[in-house]
Amino acid sequence: MVHCCVLRVLLMLSCTPAWPAAVFIISEQQQEKLFRPESRGSHLRVRRGWIWSQIFVEEEDSTPRNIGQLKSDYDSGDFTIKYILSGEGAGEIFIIDEYTGEISSLQPLDREVKPYYTLQAQAINRRSKQPVEPESEFIIKVQDINDNAPEFINEPYVSSIPEMCPTGTTVIQVTATDADDPMFGNNAKLIYSILQGEPYFSVEPTTGIIVTSWSQLDREAKEIYLVVVQVKDMLGLSGGFSATTTVTISLTDVNDNGPTFQHNLYTFAVSESAPVGSTVGRIMAEDGDVGVNARMNYSLEDLEESSTFTIHTDPETQEGIIILAQPLDYENKRRFVIAVEAINENTDTRFLSMDQFSDRTTLKITVTNVDEPPVFSGTPYIWKVLENAQTSTQVGTVYARDTDITNTAIRYDLSETPDTQQMFRIDPDNGTVYVTNLLDRETAAWYNLTVFAREILDNQLSSSVSVLITVLDINDNPPALAHDYQPFVCEDAQPGELIELISATDADDPVDGQHFYFSMIPDKHINPNFTIRDNQDNTASVLARRSSFRRQEQTHYHLPVVIRDSGTPVLSSTSTLSIRVCVCQPNDHCPSDGAQTHTLPLDISMQILLGLAVCCITLAVLSTLVLAVRKCKALQHEKAAPGEPKAEEFSQKTLSFSVPEPPSVPLRRLGRPSAACIRMSLRHSLLLGPEHQQFQQFMAERLAEADADLDADPHDCLHTYADEGAGSSAGSLSSLESLTFDPCGTLSWDAGPHRLRLSAWPAPTDQTSF
Repeated sequence: MVHCCVLRVLLMLSCTPAWPAAVFIISEQQQEKLFRPESRGSHLRVRRGWIWSQIFVEEEDSTPRNIGQLKSDYDSGDFTIKYILSGEGAGEIFIIDEYTGEISSLQPLDREVKPYYTLQAQAINRRSKQPVEPESEFIIKVQDINDNAPEFINEPYVSSIPEMCPTGTTVIQVTATDADDPMFGNNAKLIYSILQGEPYFSVEPTTGIIVTSWSQLDREAKEIYLVVVQVKDMLGLSGGFSATTTVTISLTDVNDNGPTFQHNLYTFAVSESAPVGSTVGRIMAEDGDVGVNARMNYSLEDLEESSTFTIHTDPETQEGIIILAQPLDYENKRRFVIAVEAINENTDTRFLSMDQFSDRTTLKITVTNVDEPPVFSGTPYIWKVLENAQTSTQVGTVYARDTDITNTAIRYDLSETPDTQQMFRIDPDNGTVYVTNLLDRETAAWYNLTVFAREILDNQLSSSVSVLITVLDINDNPPALAHDYQPFVCEDAQPGELIELISATDADDPVDGQHFYFSMIPDKHINPNFTIRDNQDNTASVLARRSSFRRQEQTHYHLPVVIRDSGTPVLSSTSTLSIRVCVCQPNDHCPSDGAQTHTLPLDISMQILLGLAVCCITLAVLSTLVLAVRKCKALQHEKAAPGEPKAEEFSQKTLSFSVPEPPSVPLRRLGRPSAACIRMSLRHSLLLGPEHQQFQQFMAERLAEADADLDADPHDCLHTYADEGAGSSAGSLSSLESLTFDPCGTLSWDAGPHRLRLSAWPAPTDQTSF
């Protein structure tokens, strides 16, 4: 059995009969694949093949129609073969007649959406349900028609070119596309043309490149051009589609214009009082160019040889700004005529000559009059006057005048300050300044006066000027020592040794400087201790004439110094130096007290020493006596009450006399109560006062007893009593001090009711001891 065979495919063009028929042969590999026994089964025989027509469908055809037929070479026309269609669009776009194999389209197709469809066909025996032909693939192509208009891409189109560029300069390229099939007819073949923009621009028909066709494109005449370009398909033939686009073309500036003034004369007015630097006016030269090509510089050419004004360019507006450079004076010059030139900053000789890049015009500036204050002449005023100038001395004269045409009279006065009013005055009519008080250069070396000049009439405008008066020095101050010198001389100083270096000062200020002369007071006796040597440099040296100075002999020496100046007249003064004698320490250092720290001054007089000795002896004797008296009293106290406790408190006042003690007389001793009884009586005595009857009766009895007692001591004793109260062993009042001490003598303790007598005042002695 032959396993491979060649199948013939007959293509019948049912839709387009004009298309030529073609025969397609299936390859041996495909035949082996489709008809090998493994794929069909060993019991099937190899089929010979089948026949169908190649199919084309015109796009946009909305009428359902038969577009082709499939047929197997086994189809004998008895409808035993069933045809089945599958693949892209099968059943929706394309259907097949299962008996005849005819294929029909159901809806219009768009080639721009899908240019072809791939389908599969199969022939099956209706009885055996077995394929009589292997499944085969075929293509239905969509045939193009001119149904799409061309479209421009990359819009919008904007470009710029320099003005005055040559013909043929490329501007921009426009591009259009067509969705139709460029391989089928002329549907997608495009042609470009200019609808608007001629004769300045043109376009290349096949490429869409726009070029200039006019060489005199002037930006100043027209800056922007709108060029309309049309594109057509079908090579521009009738019946095709077209589209248009607008290209915006702008011209960039070149320097093909120079500055031009619009007027031959510009007139300005300025006040004579305008300050320097003020703006007088603005002018501008027109230039058709823009940007850097319109930049220009202005300059002035003063026809009257003056530099009163200047001009500079405003960088924003390119205007020429006229500036006042010098003060104006209506009375001196009332009009200025000035030539102005404007020239481009950048030039391009491809378009203009150098002369065409500049222009000239004329300025006329008029000065207007203003009422001005008086003007001083001869300034600055710097005068000099001697400090010994007398009052009413003329120092100088100021002068001012009214520069206006009216020439108003002037009146002068000084500023109201205390210094100027006291020292100077001015003549209000002629401006002469006089001295009114005595001057002293050492107090004020110069004066700064302010003089006012005021118009008498009109607006009374005024102006002022400063007058500097320098006071010249005269020699009216004597020289003096420059410092308060504290010189000293050491005890071991040698002859010729420098004691002090002195200098002088003078309040005067001579032109040639100060020069001082130092000397001693002329005397018939030469100073044996010190001398002065003039060093000829405004200093002098104080020298020792001798040695062996002794501080014990003399602590200070006084040296008069005469100082003379070099002025006219010569003035002098005498100053006295006080030179201390010092016991110097090493390095010639003198202590502040002038002596060694371990020695005392030995120049104290003998009378002072004797007086101090007497005072010391007197104090020693008095101290000894006081100590003896205190010791004696202590012994007496101990004898009066041996072994007894001291009273808690007592007071006594004894008037002492220097009389010999009388012979011992036995004294009566008061009874000694117990301690508890004393404490009880003390508490009870606090209830009795001086007005109490019992107290007064007791005191009367004591006084009477004292007066009758002839055995009393030669001095009186003052006792203090308190009521011991009931239960006292003595049965009476007694002195509290009697417990420990009796100032009237040594007492013995008895139980009897004895009393002490108060004696009469023996003498008028004021000595009191406690």
